[in-house]
Amino acid sequence: MTVQRPLQKTLDRPLRVGVLISGGGTTLLNFLEQKRAGQLDIEVPLVIASRPGITGIARAEKAGIHSEVICRKDFADVSSFSAAIFDRLREAQIDLVTLAGYLSLLEVPDDYRHRVMNIHPALIPAFCGKGYYGHHVHEAVVARGVKVTGCTVHFADNDYDHGPIIVQQTVPVYSTDDPDMVAARVFKAECEAYPEAIRLFASGRLTIESRQVHIDGEES
Repeated sequence: MTVQRPLQKTLDRPLRVGVLISGGGTTLLNFLEQKRAGQLDIEVPLVIASRPGITGIARAEKAGIHSEVICRKDFADVSSFSAAIFDRLREAQIDLVTLAGYLSLLEVPDDYRHRVMNIHPALIPAFCGKGYYGHHVHEAVVARGVKVTGCTVHFADNDYDHGPIIVQQTVPVYSTDDPDMVAARVFKAECEAYPEAIRLFASGRLTIESRQVHIDGEES
């Protein structure tokens, strides 16, 4: 694959970010806090939830963000489900889609290739793939006895936790840790890593060659 330069042109306006959620919306809250602090030049016109009644919907509405529920069970297959979601994202003129604890598998269309990000609460390729999500990841980390874990922001493709890696951040794991302690430490790292990946994208510093993401201006 040839190098694509850049994945996103530098904009003279805030990046329009769509946020897809399946739970509490804590990543959404982090984005909004970063925006208020002047650390993230974005607007969030649309939140899409995978199921009704989740806390993240209430948090989006409290922030004045339009939210919608699109459930996988209402569609015959992944293709039609994904098409419905990306139709709404196009209508909202979303520049970048962020999966924020979103658990439904999507098929990413060509026009959103390398415009969908996901964050995984471990260092891919460790503790990732089908079945490794949420607290299950941290339980596996503690059970395996690893000494470091962390989070990975990557471009999403049509497989779980598979797309090109953008940013990773590590945290220690101590012998006295339980999964809750690891989860808290990893979430703190996520709150730094995800906004950083968005900033890199928005500033036009990301390029891709094969499966490797290159960051323009990165020290070697």
